[in-house]
Amino acid sequence: MALDIGNTALAAAGALAGVAYLDAKHHITKDLTAISNTKKYTGQFAAAAKAQRASLWYLFEQSVKRMPKTEECIWSRQGTYNWQDTHANACRYAQFLLDNGVQSGELVAFYLMNSPEFVFSYLASWSIGTAPALMNYNLAGDALIHCLKLSGSKIILVDEESDCRARIEESRSRIEELGMRIVILDAETKAYLLSLPPKRPERRYRAAVQPSWPMCLIYTSGTTGLPKACPFPMGAAWTVGTYRQKSNNLKVGPGGDRWYDCMPMYHGTGTTCLVGCMTAGLTLCIGRKFSVSKFWDEIRDSRATTFVYVGETARYLVNAPPTPRDRDHRVKSVWGNGMRPDVWERFRDRFGIPTIVEFFNSTEGMFSLWNKNDGEYTAAAVGHHGALLRRQFQNIYVPVALDHEKGDIWRDPKTSFAKRVPYEEGGEILVYVGDNKAAFAGYWNNPEATEKKFITDVFQKGDRYYRTGDALRRTKDGRWYFMDRLGDTFRWKGENVSTAEVAECIGRFEGVAEANIYGVELPSHDGRAGCAALYIEPANRATFNYNALLAHCRKQLPKYAVPIFLRLIEEQNLGHNNKQNKVPLRNEGVDPVKIRNGTAGPKDRILWVRSQKHDEYDEFGVREWAAITGGRVRL
Repeated sequence: MALDIGNTALAAAGALAGVAYLDAKHHITKDLTAISNTKKYTGQFAAAAKAQRASLWYLFEQSVKRMPKTEECIWSRQGTYNWQDTHANACRYAQFLLDNGVQSGELVAFYLMNSPEFVFSYLASWSIGTAPALMNYNLAGDALIHCLKLSGSKIILVDEESDCRARIEESRSRIEELGMRIVILDAETKAYLLSLPPKRPERRYRAAVQPSWPMCLIYTSGTTGLPKACPFPMGAAWTVGTYRQKSNNLKVGPGGDRWYDCMPMYHGTGTTCLVGCMTAGLTLCIGRKFSVSKFWDEIRDSRATTFVYVGETARYLVNAPPTPRDRDHRVKSVWGNGMRPDVWERFRDRFGIPTIVEFFNSTEGMFSLWNKNDGEYTAAAVGHHGALLRRQFQNIYVPVALDHEKGDIWRDPKTSFAKRVPYEEGGEILVYVGDNKAAFAGYWNNPEATEKKFITDVFQKGDRYYRTGDALRRTKDGRWYFMDRLGDTFRWKGENVSTAEVAECIGRFEGVAEANIYGVELPSHDGRAGCAALYIEPANRATFNYNALLAHCRKQLPKYAVPIFLRLIEEQNLGHNNKQNKVPLRNEGVDPVKIRNGTAGPKDRILWVRSQKHDEYDEFGVREWAAITGGRVRL
């Protein structure tokens, strides 16, 4: 009998070990948790919508009710507010909007920098059944007017900062012609707002909020044309706070985590951080804007335990000179998108931050991944799917082959159908939508642009997919890696050159602060030749070894991927959201006249390597360009 019990115990232990092994290998528990949470939050939102409580205002008020008056809701250099004060100020701002004729179902234009007033205005818009239209406060002229027209707003709230005011004043008459009132949130206006009674807006204002109504309107960057406006769906917004709080292992208040946000709050990443804090119950620590020199002081002063990053933010922090206080902070995790593989471990090791939560998404929000990384296994991945999620999405997230010469999806000449490629190889990711036209909310007041995001007759007649415009690959065990943006990859010598791969290689070379890779057109040459726009810190420029960089690239990259040209940029050419902008560099190419008369960097120098036989980068100017245009040089 004792022997039987012993055998049974051994068998049970073996079975448990087997289950644990399978779970560890296939990440079943992680997938089940993600699937369960999605179902749970979707159900909660459906119930709230049925009860006419779809507005995020109610989630914010739940946070307010459970917080003591000693708990900070907002920290900033401009002022600190507890949850009750934040609620009262939101009610005051709401009354101001109502007094100015704003009605439920309309949008309120924001032209605001990060500030407590940004948050008050955001919450106020929810409380009366409206939503903010988040303008990039760097916009001016035609682009600004275009975005305001899309919003259809009656009122625009403008930051008191002098440059913001100046840009608005330049277009004041055109804005007023739209029937839009301009409100500058200067000291006098803010004092008036705070003098209003904090009357909570009546429920009837929010009762009309439908699941299709946006949390906010976010604009695309507009790097290749005028910005497009994307509504952030209320259903997705409903889960953003709780889901991200749980995925990041953050503790809600009282006494919870504190999230530092210096990314622009008009941008998708910065604004979802704001929304997540207000709806989940986390303290929002506001940075006016990103500054390397002020960053860690604000992290320490705000007592932040996590922060949000976008694009090259981590690279700028790593490139700053080391200090004895690099690890003097409370940050235990960071959350964002765009951390490059060559920066990932350097960032973690230098600042002693164990957890990096990288997500992958776009303004349109159709293809979403995330990766909570604590070690080597998923380092540099933009997402991870275990066995269950891989199966769930195998015919929804579909990689297809690309025709890089045409900059489009490859189509079979006989059947006109696209070619699905293995996940391990990677390609542009298409998202299956079928007949579900509600899958993508579409661009606001722009049905033509909306329709262009879809593609039909992909694998069979009548099928319908959403185009992400991004190429990714996925390993057999479910790790997703970004490859390139459609239009960034270019052809040279009959081969496809991945700008992301080249940038990662050059980024690992000592002394390179930043590398922006793109292809340039040359007369009488097929395809595009590789060019690397390099930013090297001024103190390192005199000693930087360009020939060693060439040797490094030739060792690490295929021959066709080694940059022929280097553009030595005097100043970093970043977008408003710390993301690189290739468009002006690509348009100017290496034509010295275009560079001198252009806007990307008129004083930039160009170097080139003449052929595979040469082992050094030489100066490239008018004479060398004439040799190429005259057909005397072939690359």
